[in-house]
Amino acid sequence: MEANIAYYCLHKLHKWPHEYLELPRYEKAVVIAAVQMKLKNDKKEAARARRKRG
Repeated sequence: MEANIAYYCLHKLHKWPHEYLELPRYEKAVVIAAVQMKLKNDKKEAARARRKRG
C-alpha cells in the first residue's frame, strides 16, 4: 500500500516518493487518510455522473 500512496503522491500531488517515504509515521497516516478520502469521493462522483448520463 505504501508504494501505491507514493505513486499517487508523485502523479497527483507532484511530490517525489522519497518525500512521502521520509515523513514521520503520523504524517504518513494523514497523507494516507487524505488520499483514501479523495479516492472515495472520486468514486462517488464517477458513479453519480454515470447515473446522470443514464
